[in-house]
Amino acid sequence: MRLGQVFPEEYDTQLIEKKNRLQKLLAAYTSTDIELFRSSPSHYRQRAEFRIWHDGDDIYHAMFDPQTKQKVRIDYFPVASQLIADFMPILLSKIQYNHPLRYKLYQVDYLATQSGELLVSLIYKRQLEQDWKDAVTALTAELLPDWPVKFIGRARKQKMVIDTDFVTERFTVDGTTLSYQQVEGSFTQPNAGINQQMLAWSAGIANKLTGDLLELYCGNANFALALARYFNQVVATEISRTSIKSAEYNIQLNNITNVQVLQMSAEDVSKALVSGSALKNIELSGMALNTVLVDPPRAGLDPDTVSLVSGFNDIIYISCNPDTLAANLQSLNKTHRIMKTALFDQFPYSHHLETGVWLQKR
Repeated sequence: MRLGQVFPEEYDTQLIEKKNRLQKLLAAYTSTDIELFRSSPSHYRQRAEFRIWHDGDDIYHAMFDPQTKQKVRIDYFPVASQLIADFMPILLSKIQYNHPLRYKLYQVDYLATQSGELLVSLIYKRQLEQDWKDAVTALTAELLPDWPVKFIGRARKQKMVIDTDFVTERFTVDGTTLSYQQVEGSFTQPNAGINQQMLAWSAGIANKLTGDLLELYCGNANFALALARYFNQVVATEISRTSIKSAEYNIQLNNITNVQVLQMSAEDVSKALVSGSALKNIELSGMALNTVLVDPPRAGLDPDTVSLVSGFNDIIYISCNPDTLAANLQSLNKTHRIMKTALFDQFPYSHHLETGVWLQKR
C-alpha cells in the first residue's frame, strides 16, 4: 500500500479484520457483540503534518515511510479532510517563489474543522522577522474570500500568530450542537466523524445513568461537554495546562454550568480519592460520583487508577490501545461486567483502532 493513500475497495475487509482481532482480545471478558462505527473511507483526518522538501525551484510535501524510513513525495493527500487536501497544492503554489515564506521552511501542520475553518502552521529553521509577517499577511488577504485561512509562524522559541491560534469545531450530539475550541499543537481527536460517533455512543450510555460523573484525561472537555446534560455534576481532570484552558473556554462557550475542570493527573486524583481528600477546592462528600469516564493514553490505566475506577458503579472506558485495555480488564473483570463494546475506526487502513467499553459493577 502506498503511504498517504486510501483504498475504499479494501475498507470493509480491513474493518472486519479489526473487529475479529478485538473480539479475540476481549473474548475472556465478554461475548457481547461489538458495535462497529465506520469512518469515511477517505478525507477523514482533520489534522495533518508534513515535512517540506526543497529541490531546486521545486517544493513539495513529504512524509517518511515508518518501515523503510524513505522519503515519500505527497502531491495529493486523500487521507486528510477535503479542505486540507484541496488547500495543500494551493499553499505551495503561493509560497514557491515567495522568499520570506519559503526560505528555510521545514514543516507545515494543518488543522481543519468540519465547518470549514483552516489553521496552517508554517515551521522554520530560522528566526522570523517582520518581512515574514508582512508576506503572510499579504497572502492571507490574497486568499480571501475563497480560502479564509489563518496562519501561524513557528521557529525555535518563537511563535507568531497572525489571527488566532485555534479553530472552533462543532459536533451534534443527541440533537444538541456543541462548539469546541481546538488549539494549534494540542491534542484533539483527528477523525471528526468518528469523534462525533464516540460522543453519541457515550451519551446513549450516560442517558441510562444517574448521579455525578468523574472524567479522567478530559483533554479539552470533549466528552464532558457532551455528557454534562445527563449528570447533576461533572468533575473533569487533565494534566495538560493548554487542554485545561481550552476546556474552561469550551465550558463558557457552550454555557454549561455543571462541569468543573481540574489540572490533576489521574495518579494524583487516585491518591486524593483513596485518602479521602478533597480534589483541590471541590468537596466531594455531597456528590454521588457513581460513574467514571476514562480516555487514557496508549499506556492505559496505571494500577492505582484501575483500583480507583473499580469502585465506581459504571465505567465508560475509551481506549486507543486494545492491548492495554485487555490488560486493564484482567483486573476490572473481577468487579465489573461488560455491558456494551464498540469499535470506532479512527484510523482506517492501519492496525490502530479505538474501543469503547461500558462496564457495570457486578
